[in-house]
Amino acid sequence: MSNQEPDVLFESVNNAGIITLNRPKALNSLNTSMVEKLLPQLREWQDTKNLVIIKGAGDKAFCAGGDVKVAIDRIEGPKFFRAEYNVNYLIGKYKIPYIAFINGITMGGGLGLSVHGRYRVATEKTTIAMPETKIGLFPDVGGSYFLPRLQVNLGLYLGLTGDRLKGKDVVKAGIATHFVSSKRLFELEKLLSRCTSDTEVQSLLHKFSEPPEEFSLASQIKHINYCFAASTIEEIIERLEKVQNDWSVKTLETLSKMCPGSLKITLRALQRGAQLDLSQCLKMEFRMAVHSTQHHDFPEGVRALLIDKDNNPQWNPKTLAEVTDDYVESFFKKLPEDMELQYFDAKL
Repeated sequence: MSNQEPDVLFESVNNAGIITLNRPKALNSLNTSMVEKLLPQLREWQDTKNLVIIKGAGDKAFCAGGDVKVAIDRIEGPKFFRAEYNVNYLIGKYKIPYIAFINGITMGGGLGLSVHGRYRVATEKTTIAMPETKIGLFPDVGGSYFLPRLQVNLGLYLGLTGDRLKGKDVVKAGIATHFVSSKRLFELEKLLSRCTSDTEVQSLLHKFSEPPEEFSLASQIKHINYCFAASTIEEIIERLEKVQNDWSVKTLETLSKMCPGSLKITLRALQRGAQLDLSQCLKMEFRMAVHSTQHHDFPEGVRALLIDKDNNPQWNPKTLAEVTDDYVESFFKKLPEDMELQYFDAKL
């Protein structure tokens, strides 16, 4: 027996397939090996099980995202994104109930493994964010699909600022479908595994779910809606300057720390994604991700924040004014035909 635990565990319990992301020391962040194992197992269970539950090992994180140190590699990066986006697409089209226990930190790739599924259970330990603009990337894993579909421009706010939502706020935002105390997840999992239909799953989740409280951003919703309805980053900033309250000052400060190129690329991706289906969004994002591995900002952001940890990324272009329309568009350019995102299973 190898001493090394598998990075993802698959168990068959009663009528359920149960997935445990098993890298607790790395906050269950995804690597290529994990996403390549998820795909065939999810396909098999879709035909042999009544439901699938996915959770993270330990109680700190469901999944803190993708392993970006792998993602910035020009060869490994596209391979990782290709497998990851195929998993995201399969989850979005899944025929049987797919239930994600998003207990603890859930960011980036963790949202890709949960938000496209039918049910997402948040707890008091849940913290979600899409913080990619801080590392020179953009909210991927279907972010261009689900973020623009959140209420009142909330998704544009979350995608551009990387702001975090916690606990019951995650339900209020529309990212989780239910809120259950983390102490009750074990019992919920046991009972879910015995369900034989979606109706049973729904009624059980309803039984365990606690009512949401007032949204912590409630007092800012009108400002979020106004500021993030603007069609350019510059105009969003102008509107935030007009609001002049603590929230707008903090939001301006946050945006000033983000990669200027990422902000403009993200805004365009979310504007376009609002008109596309999930499959089209992921194909667009795959192009953007591959181009990101070949540009300066994404590797530089990962270096500054996660490798050298000097927190001093040297962005290029340096300012919003220097980010031209041509530069933004270059991330959306088609790849050579054999490089484009193909879905591995034509039946989907």
